[in-house]
Amino acid sequence: MNTPNKLTVLRMILAPVFLAVLLAERLPYHFWWAVLVFSVAAITDAIDGRLARKNGQITVFGKLLDPVADKMLTTAALLGFMQFGLCNIWIVMIVLTREFAVTSVRLIASAEGVVIPANIWGKLKTVSQMTFTILIMVLAAVQEMGVLAASFPLSLVSNILLWITAALTVISGVIYLMRSTKVVTFTK
Repeated sequence: MNTPNKLTVLRMILAPVFLAVLLAERLPYHFWWAVLVFSVAAITDAIDGRLARKNGQITVFGKLLDPVADKMLTTAALLGFMQFGLCNIWIVMIVLTREFAVTSVRLIASAEGVVIPANIWGKLKTVSQMTFTILIMVLAAVQEMGVLAASFPLSLVSNILLWITAALTVISGVIYLMRSTKVVTFTK
C-alpha cells in the first residue's frame, strides 16, 4: 500500500476517533482535542492527493476510498454537532443524500471505466466543511472556557455556516450528476 493510500486509511480511522473525542465531554478541553484530531485528518486529505499525483501513485483504491474517507470525517462532525445542538438535522439529510447520490454515480462510472473528476464546487464544499467544522469547534471551545459569553449565539452561527456548506453540497452534487449523464451509460 502506497503512502497516499495509507493516509486515506488513516483518515478513515481518525473519523470515529475524532467523534469519540468530540463527544467525550468529561475529557478536559475535549473541543480542543477534537480540533487537533480533525485538523490532522483534514491535513491528510490535502497531502494524499498531492502525493499521489506528484509520485504517479494514483490508484483505484485511492480514487474510490479518498472521497469515502472525507465523507466519514465530515459526517462524524455533523453527527457530533447535532448532539450539541449545533447542526440542524436537515443539513445532515441534505449532505448525506448528496454524498450517497454522488458516490453511487462514481461507482457506476468506475464500473464502466469512467472517472468523473471533482468540480471546483466540490472542492469548495470540502474546504468549507473542513474550515467551518474547525471554526465551530474553536468557538465552542472558547465558549466552554468562558472566554466567549454564554449568550453568544453559537448554535445560530454554527447553523448558518453549515447551511452554507449544505448549499455548496447541493450545487456541487447537481453539477456532478449533470456531468455524469454525459459520460456514463445508466441503461446497462
